Amino acid sequence: MSYEDTLHKNQASTSTENRYLCFSIGHEDYAIPLLAVKEVIAEPKTTPLPYSPPHFVGLMNLRGQVISIIDLRVKLGVKTKESRDENAVIIIDMDPIYVGVTVDSVNNVLLLHEKDISPAPDMENKKVSRYLRGVARKDDRLILLVEIEQMLDVEDKKLIKKQAA
Repeated sequence: MSYEDTLHKNQASTSTENRYLCFSIGHEDYAIPLLAVKEVIAEPKTTPLPYSPPHFVGLMNLRGQVISIIDLRVKLGVKTKESRDENAVIIIDMDPIYVGVTVDSVNNVLLLHEKDISPAPDMENKKVSRYLRGVARKDDRLILLVEIEQMLDVEDKKLIKKQAA
C-alpha cells in the first residue's frame, strides 16, 4: 500500500469516528464531544449567587477567570449518588466564555464510530430533544450524547454572560 493510500485511509477513518468525554450523573452515563471540553477539575470552592436558579452552584476563580458552575444533576432532575468522592467539574468551552458543569464522576474518553450511534428518539418533551444528540451503544451500555450549551435556557445564558463580564 502506498503512502497516499495509507494517508487517504487514515483520513477516511477519522472522519467517521469521534471522541467523547463520558461521565455519570446518578446511575446514567452521558457523553459530550471532547473538543468542547477545556479541562476537568475536582469540585472547587465556589461563591454562591443570591437569587439564582437552584442549578447554579455559584462562581469559581480558575487561574484569574471567573467561571459559572452549574450542577447538571439538579438541572436534569437526577438523584445524585450517595458517594460524592468522585464529583468533578467539566469546564466547557462555549466560545467566548467557559462554564463548569458538576457531574458525579468522569469515566473515560470514548472513541465512537458512526455505527455506534443511534439517532435521538422522538420525544414529546422538546427540552430534552433539543440537547439529546443521540444514543451510543458501547459494550453493554447505553450512553446519552448531549450538548451542554443546548441544555441551558435563555435565562441561564444571560446569567452566565453577565457573570463573565
